[in-house]
Order: sequence, then C-alpha cells, then structure tokens
Amino acid sequence: MRCLGFPLLLVAIVIFLPWPTHAREDALSVTEMAITTRIVHGNPVDSVGRISTLAISELYCFTKITAPDDTEREIVHVWYKDDQVVARCALPVKGSSWRTYSKKAIAEGMAGDWRVDVLDSAGNVLKSKKFRLN
Repeated sequence: MRCLGFPLLLVAIVIFLPWPTHAREDALSVTEMAITTRIVHGNPVDSVGRISTLAISELYCFTKITAPDDTEREIVHVWYKDDQVVARCALPVKGSSWRTYSKKAIAEGMAGDWRVDVLDSAGNVLKSKKFRLN
C-alpha cells in the first residue's frame, strides 16, 4: 500500500500558503500633502486646517509624489466643497520624486467643509486632505 502522506502534505502547503502581495510596479504614492496659502521655492509655507475666507484670496494643494521610475504619469487634484466637486486639476508627474500643486481662487461666500483628493490615472484615491473655510 502506498503512503499518501507526502502528496497530501504538499497539497495542503500549497493551498494554505498566502499568496505574495506586492504593490503594483507602476503605483504612485503621495509622500507629502498640504493645503497652503503660498508656495515658495517649490514648498508649502504653512498647512491650513481652518482659515477665514477674508484672510486669503487663493489656496494651494501641494503634493509630493514618488513613483517607481521616471516614466511620465498624471495625477488629478479634485477640490470638493461640502462633498460637491468644484474643480479638477490634471497635473503631470515627470520623475520618480516630483512636487506639484494646484490653486483654487477663494472668495467670500465660499465658507464650508472642503477637501482635496489626489487621484491616480485610474481614479484611485492616493490621499485626501480636509480643511474648513470660515
């Protein structure tokens, strides 16, 4: 009579081994994100969580992106006010470490809960930042 122990053990190992999970090779990641009142020398000067519409005329969404290589890609900044899309800004990513930003004009009457989502080319949310305008 043959021993079936080894083949069954081998099948059990293959079935119960976890499959390796690897990040997509072309995946982008947001390593820094800020809602700011100014960009100086490619960097945000502050990070806004709450600000009065009377104190500013525009806000910027700054993002620092890392990519696996220097292949040109695109991200999108989607600006929301009270969960309604108010702006979409397509921005190029032209290197493995890239800084970029979008700008939104701010006027009186724009008070509310805001956020900016950073999307990859497939529409996946890479990162999100919330803030409030008074």
